[in-house]
Amino acid sequence: MLCKQILAIAASILLCMTTSLGLAKERTYDRDSIKTVILKRPAPLSRIDTISLSAHERELASSPIREIIKDQFSPLKKQMEEDHNADVEAYVNKYTNQAFRAHLSKMKGLAAYYFPIFEQIFGETGVPQAIKYLAIIESSLNPHAVSRVGATGPWQFMYTTAKGYGLKMNSYVDERKDPFEATYAAANYLKESFNIYGDWLLAIASYNCGPGNVNRAISRSGKANPTFWDIQRYLPAETRNYIPAFIAMAYVMENTDLYPVEANYTDMPTDIDVILVDKNLSLSSIAKVLEIEPEELYRLNPSYKRKIIQGDKLNPSRLIVPKVQSQEYAKLYSFLQGNSPATPAILEAQNQDVYIVKKGDTLDGITKRFKGSTVSSLKAMNNLRSNVIQPGMTLKVNQD
Repeated sequence: MLCKQILAIAASILLCMTTSLGLAKERTYDRDSIKTVILKRPAPLSRIDTISLSAHERELASSPIREIIKDQFSPLKKQMEEDHNADVEAYVNKYTNQAFRAHLSKMKGLAAYYFPIFEQIFGETGVPQAIKYLAIIESSLNPHAVSRVGATGPWQFMYTTAKGYGLKMNSYVDERKDPFEATYAAANYLKESFNIYGDWLLAIASYNCGPGNVNRAISRSGKANPTFWDIQRYLPAETRNYIPAFIAMAYVMENTDLYPVEANYTDMPTDIDVILVDKNLSLSSIAKVLEIEPEELYRLNPSYKRKIIQGDKLNPSRLIVPKVQSQEYAKLYSFLQGNSPATPAILEAQNQDVYIVKKGDTLDGITKRFKGSTVSSLKAMNNLRSNVIQPGMTLKVNQD
């Protein structure tokens, strides 16, 4: 029975989803351009009345599990060193402890929303599906998580690294918090590291402490092609524990029969639509059209600091909304095209961030109306080469 469970776990981890989310740069808003991602919650656990681990479960959690882990994570490890699995076992014990159940329950609830997104992107980029569990270790699946050193988002990118992988960060958006963009960046980083080291666990170690630390640890190990376990003791203390924690979390999350914890579902929807927007729109105005609470869109679009989407024809921005019912498509289409009676709500909602130049206006005069704006920032935001402005121009403005 245990062997069958292990095989099932391994098969689920190895499965790569190959369908598309439809995230290509689209420029029209007919019904076909509104792409849908179906996120399905797993069936409720049948053993929800289980309060604590059975004697068998405690025994398994504290016993050597190297062979189970080796089978389960074959895409990540060519070979697991037996002498180091006590570290993983310690984290399995931690995660299956009664005190950890509430956190594990929350993670399972959030995973119902985030994991399908991660799985699709990893499938597209050739990253093993099991790496999705790394986001639990990184951020507890919190897009607003910020570490003590400033790493931000579900994949905890530092500012410089994020810039290097094409994530936008300015006064309007921080794509480190975008579950789509940040996951693509994380996948690219991990894939590049794997191409260097030829080992997924070393790639993950590099993600945590940087390639410099991994390279020094490899050099100190004296081995030409070491595994993570060969260099573990030469790595920073955090990274030594990072890999065992990741493997243990994946093992516990996958092995629901042995560790039955009911998911604590959040307010995140199970079905979403992903739409590319080529204009400036406030999330509150979109919520009004869809007749939902603005907070729901704020949760689904955590990267927009000012709750405003700034898109254009060449670089449309992503909007995530709860699944749009068929009768709502026409209304949403009309709104995005600017033909809806609700369009004035967009302008009204954006008056504080978009200014239409009037006769007699100067850049200096406009900055005095909007606290936080300067002449230089206005010129930079609007690609102005001089201080000359014309009536009717639409300017983006900063306002604290």
